[in-house]
Amino acid sequence: MSTSKKKKRVLLKIGSNTLTKESDQLSRGKIEDIGRQIAALSDDYEFIIVSSGAKVVAKQFVELESDHAEINVKQALTSIGQPHLIRIFQESFRELGLLASQCLLSYADFEKEVSRENIKNVVDVLVNNGYIPIINENDTVATDEIQFGDNDRLAAMTAALLEVDLLVIATNTNGIYTKESFVNEQPETIEEVDNFKDLKKEVVDEDKSTHGTGGMSSKVMALEIANKANIETWIVNGLEDNFILNTINQDTAFTKIA
Repeated sequence: MSTSKKKKRVLLKIGSNTLTKESDQLSRGKIEDIGRQIAALSDDYEFIIVSSGAKVVAKQFVELESDHAEINVKQALTSIGQPHLIRIFQESFRELGLLASQCLLSYADFEKEVSRENIKNVVDVLVNNGYIPIINENDTVATDEIQFGDNDRLAAMTAALLEVDLLVIATNTNGIYTKESFVNEQPETIEEVDNFKDLKKEVVDEDKSTHGTGGMSSKVMALEIANKANIETWIVNGLEDNFILNTINQDTAFTKIA
């Protein structure tokens, strides 16, 4: 009896800067680019996506006025944008023969053993049936990633919970740059990281995007979570076309944390 080979499970975190290609609008072309790569890799890899971008999508349609705190307005915007975001993913992926589903998580879900088990079981059912889970924070009840992180920490915690083989964080740089090269405006990528203390000394946060809230500091926090779970992590430039394939084929600069 033949048995199908086990695919490598990848959690892909996509920030707002990647999804908008650093513009003010969501890029359908970028989502299609991601979908094409996932389809091309489907024989050997299975993907779970943690996606930002709901607030950006909402701002394309509405401008909310409120006397409530700014954080509540941001929560409302993500509530409006989330259905549009998942619709765009589903439409773009469907044209490529891919199926997408939505999962909304909060940090409280990671604190309870029953919730943790439920997350793992549901994701397994989805992936085993050919669906790509699109995960985001449940922003109507939680504000952690709105305030700081742009889903970096959520991605790392989810990767650890699901025991994925690889965490790929797509951002707007070719990985993490050395501080000296960044200051000199000649960015040089740190190709491989062995020591987190040394890495923290190198990190600068001037490379935040217009829409993202994380910057490199939040990515280092995410890297520590993944590293403790023994998950290999790549920081890659999601603005490039074919960035996943190029990274796998070693055709682009990126940071690897083994």
